Amino acid sequence: MSHNDLNRRHFAFSAMSLAIASGLSSQAGAQTAWPTRPVQISLGFAPGSGADILARYFARKLEEKAGQGFVIMNRAGATGNLALRAVAPATPDGYNILFTANSNMAGSRYLFKDLPFDTLKDFLPIASFAQIAFVLVVSPKSPLNSIAELVAHLKKKGDNLFGYTNQTAQLSSELFKQMTGVPAKPLPYRSTTDAMKEITEGSVDFCIMDGTFAAGQVAQGALKALAVTTAQRSPSFPGVPTMQEAGLAGFDFAPWWAAYAPVGTPKEIIEKMEGWFHEIAKAPETAEFLKSVGAIVNDDGPKAADARLRAELPKWESLVKAAGIEPQ
Repeated sequence: MSHNDLNRRHFAFSAMSLAIASGLSSQAGAQTAWPTRPVQISLGFAPGSGADILARYFARKLEEKAGQGFVIMNRAGATGNLALRAVAPATPDGYNILFTANSNMAGSRYLFKDLPFDTLKDFLPIASFAQIAFVLVVSPKSPLNSIAELVAHLKKKGDNLFGYTNQTAQLSSELFKQMTGVPAKPLPYRSTTDAMKEITEGSVDFCIMDGTFAAGQVAQGALKALAVTTAQRSPSFPGVPTMQEAGLAGFDFAPWWAAYAPVGTPKEIIEKMEGWFHEIAKAPETAEFLKSVGAIVNDDGPKAADARLRAELPKWESLVKAAGIEPQ
């Protein structure tokens, strides 16, 4: 082989190596540059709902961190599961993520059959960012002012209805029924705004709803709050006792919200979003906002959020069975 042939091969090999290195560098740059276009956040609840209010705050803060839009896609229906159905098969490139509560990730496993997704296998947790106090409300026209008065009234009345819009509301209502012996039939609604008219008119006897939506309604006198479902009082509902203080020992049923991505999403993207959520959680503005909507800050990363979810599964399973709820 001539000296010129050796030189040509050397240059060809060098060019190929440079091309490969450039390609790898470009791929790495693409990963670290994410996002380069708007990110869709699927949310299983309607515009104006408590979940929507919460989600839009965090979407706005993520936009500030990323320099790109984080667009809420409201996919109301199936008590929040339409959003999970949309994200599970989405391309795992960081441009389709999910905001949802533990009620969907845990409760759906036992409330529904033949789901087209698996909440443990098809999603990667990014961060848990808020915990919400739920609150039992009645019509502002109601003469009832305590859980004891409500229980006595419902036992006497007999033909009772309770409204719900999601799994947390449904199962916390069933827990309330079990612990008090109150007879009441469930009445599902697509959203809390849809339920408002019948609650305020009193045609629905009571409703346990998310504090994010209820806080403003209670403050305006559009709803009357009798108790919160958390173990501790909520600063968003001053003067409103907990269910435990109202005589229901051990009652503690409150949802927490987290962000998820489809399984297969690159680790670098998950870590970048986790870092943003951590920064948002530490901002004083976030604590003030959450207080105004019946919530408190969570700051769990992927491992902590996953462990928390898995630890809750037995609780949801046993409650569904005890309530005698047949999976749909």
